[in-house]
Amino acid sequence: MSHVKILISGLGYMLSRYGGWGLFTISYLDSSFLAFPIINDLLLINLASKHPHKAILYTLQCTLGSLLGALTLYYITRKGRNLLSPRTPQPEKTRVRHWIEHNDFVSLLVASLLPPPTPFKVFAIMSGAMQIRISRFIFALLIGRGIRFALEAWVGVFYGAAAQSYLRQNIVWLSLGMVVVTVVAVVAYRYAKRRLEAPEETPEAKE
Repeated sequence: MSHVKILISGLGYMLSRYGGWGLFTISYLDSSFLAFPIINDLLLINLASKHPHKAILYTLQCTLGSLLGALTLYYITRKGRNLLSPRTPQPEKTRVRHWIEHNDFVSLLVASLLPPPTPFKVFAIMSGAMQIRISRFIFALLIGRGIRFALEAWVGVFYGAAAQSYLRQNIVWLSLGMVVVTVVAVVAYRYAKRRLEAPEETPEAKE
């Protein structure tokens, strides 16, 4: 197993030498077949600190790479589920599965903001297996990953290479903070939406 880690680490180092496209490739592989924990985050900060005028481009490359990697797992799982579903009985729905099906957008949005070593691939695989609507899957990941990588690029531009050590020490708290803000915003939005959609009592009903 140590040899695999060394190989992955070497591959990550090699790809990091190709700038934005290396960042794109690392993000794709990290969200699909391999694991580069925190490497793409640190590389994004490093590149943004060295080339501030390309920070937006690096953010887009990182976001799109991560999205395409997750979509790869999504389609593989969904295709496999479609091939196997006629032959295998449908599993009984658990409370967790029921909750995810009815809150798929929020679940994916929160998962895309969580820090490593959170197994983000699991959410992409579950989404494909549960056949979550592809438009909601893409939209949630674009928002979640876009916010996360945009903040990291911003940190790189304004705080330079010193931000890398700060991110290593505080990525968990920063990510959890983003998750809390996101969940609160979604809950507030749903509450306000329900209040607006609730039928108003008529004077006759009050009597």
